[in-house]
Amino acid sequence: MKRAFLLGPTASGKTEIALSLAPLINAEIISLDSMLVYRGMDIGTAKPSAAEMAQVPHHMIDVVEASDEFSVAKYLELTQEIEERLRQQNKNALYVGGTTMWFKALAFGLIDLPEVSATLRSELEQRLQDEGVIPLRNELQKVDPAAVARIHPNDTRRLLRALETWHSTGRSLSDWQQQWTSSNHVDECAWVLDWPREILHQRVRSRFEQMFQGGLLDEIHAIKGGCGFGKTASKAIGYKQILEHFDGERDLASALEKCISQTNVLIRRQMTWYRSFSGLQFLDMPAAEGDESLIARLAQEFAA
Repeated sequence: MKRAFLLGPTASGKTEIALSLAPLINAEIISLDSMLVYRGMDIGTAKPSAAEMAQVPHHMIDVVEASDEFSVAKYLELTQEIEERLRQQNKNALYVGGTTMWFKALAFGLIDLPEVSATLRSELEQRLQDEGVIPLRNELQKVDPAAVARIHPNDTRRLLRALETWHSTGRSLSDWQQQWTSSNHVDECAWVLDWPREILHQRVRSRFEQMFQGGLLDEIHAIKGGCGFGKTASKAIGYKQILEHFDGERDLASALEKCISQTNVLIRRQMTWYRSFSGLQFLDMPAAEGDESLIARLAQEFAA
């Protein structure tokens, strides 16, 4: 069994290319998107349709409820099982998505961090609730300024993880990550859909406008009134902003604009991550979109 990776930022058109490429390389598609694992979160994640998933078998979609937490370690465990089944069937794996941390874990494994005690985790979560974000970011600034520079002010999950690492090991998370970033060369076939930023921003706006018109609010209402949202799912772009709208924190127009602006920030980070690797091939979009000769060339590269 061989693996290939079709990567790209949000709204870059990965699904269409993957559906054409997978049959040519005898592959099934494994989602590399951290939000597609959640059942019911369909519109806001641009989840492949039932018709698209019928064309090529898809994996790692609709794995858990939106109320559940799902880790990169669990993702690796399940994808290893999928890869073994594909190996037995003499099939290949085409990973498709934009979750950069999961891609890095697939390519290089996980950081070998020690377990964090439940007591420490609870203490830091309580401090976050009592003190707010700023005191905790100030504390992290003193011991791991590189992490503070990377972590968005609203990303409390990664903030707490960095503080947990410091308090439990006496070493900064950035220090631990040095062992993980020593080699960033990808030896497997890995392609990135690379768009001019202004065109991609237009695609993002169009996508969110279609989502709002296509029932995103009803979808979020249904999940909120059903199993509910867990910590991770509630932070997903498109869901977090609508939940804020439901809570009276912003009007609907503001929610739409926030979805768009946050996605554009995410895109910048994704592309920065991709460019930190060597061995990735960047495909010039939109020139490559719908190009059958390009799909054939990718298949040839995979077979080589």
